Amino acid sequence: MELSEIIPHIEALIFASEKPLTSMDVVELINTAFGFMEERISLDQVESCVEGIKEKYQSEFYPFELRQSGGGWQFLTKKEFYKTIAQLNGDKFLKRLSTAALETLAIIAYKQPVTKGEIESIRGVNSDYSIQKLLEKELIIISGRNENMPGKPLVYVTSKTFMDYFGINSPADLPKIKEVFAEQLIEPTIMRAEDAEAVQHEVVANTLVVNEEGDLIRTDEDEKGTDANEITGIE
Repeated sequence: MELSEIIPHIEALIFASEKPLTSMDVVELINTAFGFMEERISLDQVESCVEGIKEKYQSEFYPFELRQSGGGWQFLTKKEFYKTIAQLNGDKFLKRLSTAALETLAIIAYKQPVTKGEIESIRGVNSDYSIQKLLEKELIIISGRNENMPGKPLVYVTSKTFMDYFGINSPADLPKIKEVFAEQLIEPTIMRAEDAEAVQHEVVANTLVVNEEGDLIRTDEDEKGTDANEITGIE
């Protein structure tokens, strides 16, 4: 079967599937559907077809695209259509996780596999309710027990639903912590020696202080002849 003949079948499978499909899933489904025994479709062929499908739907003509999310391939609407789709799905679509649940989920995502005790030691509060809600939403799962800790506590990890919910293919796709904090950092301003001297003179010449009555005042050496360094008695 030519690749051009395989592509529509791959599109149909991914479109109709209720869960993300891996390339190997597609290989097995197509081979089973056509009863191929000797000339089975290979993984390389399917992956070549998938790349072609991805390129096809990147066109602005289509409101959706093929993406790897939740551990497999899915057709997902493009982000610029978010507000429109939100109107169709109403409050259910717009519902957000609580702050406590997001904190707990973030800890599990970055520290997994992790126990409830470890989560609570980071958050500083009881996390029973948040963990229960995340389990109900199937954003996390219990992957086993920590055999090396007293009591052998349950261990939590993120699920495929979590990856699908956040549009990633694996926990490795999460933004690195240093990248998140880098956006919040302010680059220092490098000053020349002469600029620093001018600023220092300005601070001395024009300084805000608090008087004994608690009022905010300005000391100006040009007007009052008083250097800010000479002011005393300010607590």
